[in-house]
Amino acid sequence: MRQAVAEHVSDGSSVALGLQMEQMIPFAAGHEIIRQKKKELRLIGPISDILFDQLIGAGCVKDVVAAWVGNVMMGSAYNFRHATEVENPGTPGEKLRVFDMTNFTLALALQAGAMGVTFLPTRTAMGSDVPKGNHFFYQIISPFEPKETLLAVRALVPDVTVVHLQRADKHGNAHCWGNFGVMLEGVRAAKKVIVCAEEIVDEDVIASDPNRTVIPGFLVTAVVECPLGAHPSPVQGYNKRDDAFFQQYHAETKTQGDFNAWVQRWVNGVADRNEYAKQLGVARVEELGVKRHAYAEKTDFGY
Repeated sequence: MRQAVAEHVSDGSSVALGLQMEQMIPFAAGHEIIRQKKKELRLIGPISDILFDQLIGAGCVKDVVAAWVGNVMMGSAYNFRHATEVENPGTPGEKLRVFDMTNFTLALALQAGAMGVTFLPTRTAMGSDVPKGNHFFYQIISPFEPKETLLAVRALVPDVTVVHLQRADKHGNAHCWGNFGVMLEGVRAAKKVIVCAEEIVDEDVIASDPNRTVIPGFLVTAVVECPLGAHPSPVQGYNKRDDAFFQQYHAETKTQGDFNAWVQRWVNGVADRNEYAKQLGVARVEELGVKRHAYAEKTDFGY
């Protein structure tokens, strides 16, 4: 993880994270970004949970393109709120710039980037305040009958997309199941892709179920094996959501000083995810493990 972030996430990069909504958020990758003190990042994501808040609190972020930022379980997230409420730009507490999107318009922006076009037309968000003063939206007139007014959603092309999923091989060919959110659009739109997987498996395992290979290796820049790398968010088939952790984060990060103590304990004070897991404790990690298995039926690819 250290090498992947050092080589592929530069200061000033646009980074897409948390694309699978409330699950499989790449917290381990985000924590490595904080440890390496990356600066001036643009964060891109839909329902962007406390990972965005942590990166903002650590001073890594210049602006955000998102549908929502906060603590999904608890509501507001304090670092994001404080950063957007600052009224003295140019000072050390310079106001964070936020480009409001909806989940669907963010998906359209990434899809446009994946298609290599500059925008996609839509009716969604018309009549709302989302497009107002927002350079990701422009009114256009359809060239075809009926010549209606539409919104053009500007393409998003992340410098780096980081995803966490269940398994991949050493080439980055990756299996994922559960909610995709806008992961596929984010991967296809990006200039670089870092795949973080619960486990790296043999190539034959991936080849045995080609329909589940949702990310082909030729799109992947780096692949990292990182068990528990999405904690406290869930990874279907590996671990459930750690609700208590979200509650604790909310209680322990109300001020910048509180957050500084939190980030020292959980991010800067641990070298990697293995040390992070040890700090969680064996009992807690085991409790988060899957207790009720629900397997898919076998698929026969024979002839």
